[in-house]
Amino acid sequence: MRKTMRPALVAGLSVASVLTIALATPALSSATPAPAPVSAASAFASGGDLASPEKKEIAMQLVSSAENSSLDWKAQYKYIEDIGDGRGYTAGIIGFCSGTGDMLELVQAYTNSVPDNPLAKYLPALKKVNGTDSHAGLGQAFEDAWVAAAKTSQFQAAQNSERDRVYFNPSVNQAKSDGLGALGQFIYYDAIVMHGPGDSSDSFGGIRKTAMNKAKTPAQGGNETTYLKAFLDARKVIMKQEEAHADTSRVDTEQLVFLNAGNVDLHTPLKWKVYGEPFEIN
Repeated sequence: MRKTMRPALVAGLSVASVLTIALATPALSSATPAPAPVSAASAFASGGDLASPEKKEIAMQLVSSAENSSLDWKAQYKYIEDIGDGRGYTAGIIGFCSGTGDMLELVQAYTNSVPDNPLAKYLPALKKVNGTDSHAGLGQAFEDAWVAAAKTSQFQAAQNSERDRVYFNPSVNQAKSDGLGALGQFIYYDAIVMHGPGDSSDSFGGIRKTAMNKAKTPAQGGNETTYLKAFLDARKVIMKQEEAHADTSRVDTEQLVFLNAGNVDLHTPLKWKVYGEPFEIN
């Protein structure tokens, strides 16, 4: 199983952390945030909404092809291992990491909703190892507890909810505000999954800033393809700075393939390769 992970999360997302949309997956709470209003200036130009059920399913499969070498993203709820990237455990559908804070936030949210769960007793240990690659207080017992929890609909819903709250909703909302269609929304989402939210040069926000220094977004009157190529170029520079991300095929033989074909709506059928392995969605 091949899995490449993002750098440690940086608190705050300059572009869209305050914008949320109604979750398209089960939520932990009955309270559902209202959709953010879309003004004429922020309407995405090329069509396609990644938050629609059919497009979101495609997005999950595309990410899973790169993160887990499989289109079966729902099989990854139970996934957990230390891939030796300095971020401790990597686990679940989006690669929550014990060393970067998002695994801790996930387990805390899960415990808030389901106090009597197999992972609750590991919260103190997760707090202590946050920011490190340590397994102290975790180990095989924690791995077994993760797998056990992943069999429940409540923990699956918790993973869906945290994925949407931290990664999917902010990136898709920002892409819409930038005037991007479904492919651009996915390009943003895939970037935030790997690089994390934040303003540093190696985060999603930093990559977007670099791209905007090279090309205007459609919302600014720029050409969508030109801007997205600038964004992907900026992202590849950051990817090559870290050994775990140095293989840029998820950009070169996936996202650029769709972009060069003019498939900005991310319509099917889709054919691509990641790390040389072919995939197809019909």
